[in-house]
Amino acid sequence: MEEIFGRGGLISRAHPDYEYRPGQVEMAEAVLRAFESRRHLVVEAGTGTGKTLAYLVPAIAAATARGGRVVISTGTKNLQEQLMGKDIPFLQRVLPKKFSAAYMKGRNNYACLQRIKRAESSPILDGLDDVDHFDQVKQWARDSQTGDRAELVELPENLSFWRHVDARSETCLGQKCPEYDPCFITRMRQRATDADIIIVNHHLFFADLALRGGEYGQVIPDYSAVIFDEAHQIEDVAAEYFGAQVSSYQVEDILRDLQTLPINDADANRELTKSAARVSRFAEHLWLGFQQNGRGDEGSRAPILPGTFARKSARGEIEPTPLGQAYLALDGALARMDATLDALREQPPEVDNLLRRVRELRFQLEFIVAGDDKRFVYWLERRGRGTFLRASPIDVSTLLQDKLFDRVETCVLTSATLASAGKFTFVRERLGLTEKTDELLAPGAYDYARNTVLYLPPRMPDPRKPEWADAAADEIVNLLEVSRGRAFVLSTSLSGMRALYERVAPRVDFPCFVQGDASKTYLLEKFRQTPHAVLFATSSFWQGVDVRGEQLSCVVIDKLPFAVPTDPVVAARLRFIEDAGGSSFYEYSVPQAIISLKQGLGRLIRSATDRGVLSVLDPRLRTQGYGRQFLASLPPCRVTSDLEEVARVFEPDEVAAR
Repeated sequence: MEEIFGRGGLISRAHPDYEYRPGQVEMAEAVLRAFESRRHLVVEAGTGTGKTLAYLVPAIAAATARGGRVVISTGTKNLQEQLMGKDIPFLQRVLPKKFSAAYMKGRNNYACLQRIKRAESSPILDGLDDVDHFDQVKQWARDSQTGDRAELVELPENLSFWRHVDARSETCLGQKCPEYDPCFITRMRQRATDADIIIVNHHLFFADLALRGGEYGQVIPDYSAVIFDEAHQIEDVAAEYFGAQVSSYQVEDILRDLQTLPINDADANRELTKSAARVSRFAEHLWLGFQQNGRGDEGSRAPILPGTFARKSARGEIEPTPLGQAYLALDGALARMDATLDALREQPPEVDNLLRRVRELRFQLEFIVAGDDKRFVYWLERRGRGTFLRASPIDVSTLLQDKLFDRVETCVLTSATLASAGKFTFVRERLGLTEKTDELLAPGAYDYARNTVLYLPPRMPDPRKPEWADAAADEIVNLLEVSRGRAFVLSTSLSGMRALYERVAPRVDFPCFVQGDASKTYLLEKFRQTPHAVLFATSSFWQGVDVRGEQLSCVVIDKLPFAVPTDPVVAARLRFIEDAGGSSFYEYSVPQAIISLKQGLGRLIRSATDRGVLSVLDPRLRTQGYGRQFLASLPPCRVTSDLEEVARVFEPDEVAAR
């Protein structure tokens, strides 16, 4: 590793801006040891460590030496594309031993040649606003080598018809499809099968892990090792794919695809038309029933409580509630559709596919409605016009241990934020990491003590009191005057973000942007290009956002980012810990909030020359005993409650020195 990363090493000779980083060498050596000893490794790599190359180089060495394929799973598609477009090509030029790499995304990122062909003569595109772009997509699909929608850079980001032509698994005909050989998914899998390194994202990885050994097989080729970048996201993503889900979109897709089935049996067609009408009507009753029960407001997540679908009557008998009756009616209509499809002889592959989807829908819906598995939490979510019913495992540690850590030789988990107060206890327990897991706190390359000040206001009311918002706004105005804008103001909730924006924006002369007024990509670019800008944002800007230089010189966090205790998944996790005799606050709430806070504050220092001010407006950092754990977990910077000391951060170096 020294020969590659050291002063005068391979990388320094090939990269004119390369800087020697001891933490990078230390991490690379630890990753290589994990591969050689077939152990797991958890690494917190501070900002500026250069963790991407620190895990890529030993992964390539292991894959080419042993012939075992290595999967690298990223938290976002952006990082996935950075690896494939920048880091992998660089190492292919620099490293003496040749290796191959491929990337895989979720199937809905790819066009389906068969569905595009069918859409040309189908009514499904009628009435859609952007249908004029369909011909461009059709022409692109003929010429594209990958079928990845990321190539459609000149078209709108959200094409309304894309879900009718993408390669999602539930509509795939597999080897029975006439377009199987030229299919973009077939080609993607072949490239991955031939590769030493496969780049995926967490959603695809855990979707594949949940399918392995089941009826539908696997998506990712077999591998001997996996590296998780942004590993702090793993618990939530894994819980999503090891559970059950039914959505109003699933029902709509089944009914739409039913209309285009190539069936010549007139009697069957009439029966399917009747079944479709019943399914549509009863599904609407079910979704409407949730809204009328006060569950399912736009953007909400609410628990599905015992007694939602059936209750004990005065006579002691179990009777369905109105929602239960709606479910029984829907299931009955789906059962008739199932029977009609199953009775068809010499079924075309489209019928087989639809029959499988109807049965999967009934199975998942029954699992959620029954709600009798105490290991799961049952909940409802509304997004846009869609309604989602979900069942999520409360604790994924046993699942991950059984399906991943006990079966794969080496798993490396890394992120800039994995430790709480210098320990990995939280992530080890939440993910079920075994005893064969080593640990490393790799130091970052940036001098926080010299370049950063943490400002904690001297007097702030409790954040749960009504006067807190006005006091916070006063502090933000003062900080922005000192930093001359150039700031992120990050809130733990949309309502809190909006309240601060409305109080602060009229009082400062700096351009102020607020999340929700435009796309995330547009707002970031606007912030980068606008001198002295201020961006008010919430959770989606706490991680994966990179603004270098003076343009971002101040990051303000409004409150300690404790998970919302009323969220059904969070509430279930807290109860699970308490029922086992633990302290949910200290074992879950505090370490989870510490990791989130470190993510938010990590937006400030993104290069060796960056400097600026971090500020947390929550007085509990000082007034509560657990505040010491937060402070011990933050970068080793100066802490002050004096705005004059904050102002000195922005003075020229020679003035500050005097």
